[in-house]
Amino acid sequence: MDIKQEEITTLHELCIDKKKLIKSVSDAAVERPVSIIMPMLYSEIKNDALGNISKQLNKCNYVKEIVIPLAAKNEKEFKQVKRFFSDLKIPKLIMWCNGPKISKLLNELKDDGLNLLKYRGKGRDVWLAIGIASLRSYAIALHDADIRSYSEVIPAKLVYPLIEPELDFKFNKGFYARVNLEKNIMYGRVFRLFLHPLLRSLVYEIGSEPDFVRFLRSFRYPISGEFALTSDLALDVDLPGDWGLEIGIMAEMYRNVTHKRICQTDLGFYEHKHQRIGNEEKGLTKMTSDILKTLLRVLIEEDHIQISKEFLISLRVLYQRNAQDCIRKYHADAHFNSLKYDRHMEETMVEKFSQQIMEAGIKYMRKPVGTRIPDWLRTISARKKIREQLLDIVIADNEV
Repeated sequence: MDIKQEEITTLHELCIDKKKLIKSVSDAAVERPVSIIMPMLYSEIKNDALGNISKQLNKCNYVKEIVIPLAAKNEKEFKQVKRFFSDLKIPKLIMWCNGPKISKLLNELKDDGLNLLKYRGKGRDVWLAIGIASLRSYAIALHDADIRSYSEVIPAKLVYPLIEPELDFKFNKGFYARVNLEKNIMYGRVFRLFLHPLLRSLVYEIGSEPDFVRFLRSFRYPISGEFALTSDLALDVDLPGDWGLEIGIMAEMYRNVTHKRICQTDLGFYEHKHQRIGNEEKGLTKMTSDILKTLLRVLIEEDHIQISKEFLISLRVLYQRNAQDCIRKYHADAHFNSLKYDRHMEETMVEKFSQQIMEAGIKYMRKPVGTRIPDWLRTISARKKIREQLLDIVIADNEV
């Protein structure tokens, strides 16, 4: 078992007493209340995972409230999701992020100089949920709605380092083994086959390791969707409105928090919905495109890296070489553990991801700004009671 500590404090699962952990979280949450944000699409109510998540959440008596930011096409879908969660015993707020009332409120903000309607996707939904979760909680945990291996311990692990007075961290990133033990398949493809070799390639191309790249490489799983942060910190982060959300969050932590107040926690084995490879508009290919654009933006801002077409061409060549090396290593690891491993499929994914380095990189150079949602502190400055107005809308929608 690897228990090495490096730049970022790592909390390993060695011999956790789960009952004691939840008891400690429950005691600490009296003084430091906890909220959970679980963004979801309407289609996810058809997934088996969500039913189990709902059952496990009912065991989380330490949670002040769960906010569920929802993307739904119409009121019928919104009502179906409300009915789905009717058995959820902990306080809940289903938030129709693209509904008419919230859209009207955001439209009014345009008069105050903030056009938030131009943003779409998970990033904006999470941003909206942070607005109301931060009103009544000290710490906010965020996780996805498609976790098949979900248990009440996951949010407890995420918030424990933040609300336990003896630790008092500001940000906690979850990491886990993306292996399906029933099917004997290794997942985590965007990290394994794209981000990990891409970060190494950036070091080779630049000739040194930029500070932000070193920060990202300090984490076991920098693009996991599971993390927790304190509410005051949540108000002070700019979020990308697309699949670059996780890298964007990491960039904000890099800027705003000293490293000794950041940790990562082992969430064990982890199984959730697996995206198709897709194209520029959806799936893993879209995800890699958004991640690359966010990463390039942060490297320019923080480490003053010069991006050009020649830079992208060289980066692509290096990436393919490093990604192929990774495939060889993962093949060996899978073979050792008797896991199924489709080497041809992994090579095909690398080729698709490689194309995005050029295509997404050139798109970024054409439009390098305007992709981030303003932080809540700026929004509150523009309209003092915006969070309270948002909360009133959500409460009213949930009472109908």
